[in-house]
Amino acid sequence: MPSLTVQGARVFDHFVWSVVVCPLLVAVAVRLLADRLRPDRAVTFSVVSIGVAAAACLVNLAAFATKAVAEQHPVAVWLGFSDARVRADTAYVPWVSWLSAALLVSAFAGLALVWRAHRRDTVFAGRYATMPASEDRVVMLDDVRAEAFAVPVGAGRIVVTTGMRAALDDRQYAALLAHERAHLAARHHRLVRFARLSAAAHPLFWWLAHRMEYLVERAADERAAAELGDRRVVAKAISAAALVSAGSVSGSALGMAGSGRRSVLWMAPTGSDLRRGGVVPRRVASLVAPPQAASALLIAVPVVLAFSSVVWTGECVWDLGELLHAAGL
Repeated sequence: MPSLTVQGARVFDHFVWSVVVCPLLVAVAVRLLADRLRPDRAVTFSVVSIGVAAAACLVNLAAFATKAVAEQHPVAVWLGFSDARVRADTAYVPWVSWLSAALLVSAFAGLALVWRAHRRDTVFAGRYATMPASEDRVVMLDDVRAEAFAVPVGAGRIVVTTGMRAALDDRQYAALLAHERAHLAARHHRLVRFARLSAAAHPLFWWLAHRMEYLVERAADERAAAELGDRRVVAKAISAAALVSAGSVSGSALGMAGSGRRSVLWMAPTGSDLRRGGVVPRRVASLVAPPQAASALLIAVPVVLAFSSVVWTGECVWDLGELLHAAGL
C-alpha cells in the first residue's frame, strides 16, 4: 500500500503543476514581460506560451477524467480490470478525478462557443470579400460612421467608410491603411483566435486575451510606422481616428453593432479602443517615445514554463497507462 500512496502523490503532482501552478506562472510571466519586448515578438511568443500551457492542461484533465471513468465498477467489470486499484492510486484526493472531468467539460464548452463565434463571424465577413475593391484591396463604404477594419477572408480586404476617410488627411489615411495591411500580413486574427481558445481552455488566461488584442494593435502600429518611416504620423492617425470614431453615430465596428464584443475577425482601429481604459493613449505614447530595446531572451521564461508543463503532462499520461496496466487492463 505505501507504493500506492507514493504513486498517487506523483500523479496528483501532475494535476497541481499542469492545471494550477504552471498556467498561473505563465500568465504572470506573460503579463510582466510582454511590454518589455517588441510587440510582434511579444504577441507571438505569448500566444505560443499560453496556447501550449492550455493544451497541456487539457490533456492532463483528459487523463484524470479517464481515470474517473475507470474508477467506476461497471466499467471495470466490462473491461476486466480492478477499479479498486485505480481508486486507490489517488485515494487521499478522491475529488481530483471528477473535478478534472467537470473542468474538462467546461473547457470544451468554452472552446465550442469560441469556435462557433468564429465561424459565424467568418460567414458574416464573407460579404466583404466579394465586394468590389481597389488595387490595394480597399473597400470604400458610403457611410457617415467613422470605421475601418481588416477582413482576413479570402485574399483579405480593408474596409473603410467615407466618414473615416474624410476625417483623415492623406498621410494619416496612408498610416491607417498600413496598420490594417499589417494585420492581414501578420495574420493577427489567428493569434487573437488562439488566445481566445486558450482563455476558453483555462480561466487564468481570460485576463490575457484582451492583452493579446492590445499587442496585435501595437505590432500593427510599429509595422505601419516602419513602412511610413514616421512614428508621429501613425500616432496622429490613431488619435484622430479614435476621436472621430468615438463621436460617430454607431459606437462599434461595422457589422458588429449590438454584438457587445470585438470579433476575432475585426482588427478595428480605434473607437472601441478608446472606451477600453486608456488603450489608445498608451498606443500613442508608445509611438511617440523612442523604441525600447530589450533582450528577446526574456520571453523564454513563459515559453520554458509552458513546455515544462508538456513534459509533466507526458509523464501524467504515461503514469495513467502504467496504472491501468497494473490494474489489469
